[in-house]
Amino acid sequence: MADAHVHASHPEIVKRLKRAEGHLRSIVAMIEAGRPCLELAQQLHAVEAAVANAKRTLIHDHLDHCLDHVVGAVPRSERGPIDEFKAITKYL
Repeated sequence: MADAHVHASHPEIVKRLKRAEGHLRSIVAMIEAGRPCLELAQQLHAVEAAVANAKRTLIHDHLDHCLDHVVGAVPRSERGPIDEFKAITKYL
């Protein structure tokens, strides 16, 4: 098995995903209870946003730590391309 790959942000990401998991279970219950489609869509949108935010946090953390590990620490004055790449990840 590969070495554990854990970052400081991972516990917070796990917490967010577990919260989204519980929220998703409640949406399943809402569907089974026959709740209105508008309410379901709103709740699904919230879960989708939570998962997307967790993914974005993970990607940003990877860029901040793993990329630095490979290419070396990049001075703030030269981080423009990395910061731009981080910004564009919101469109993934």
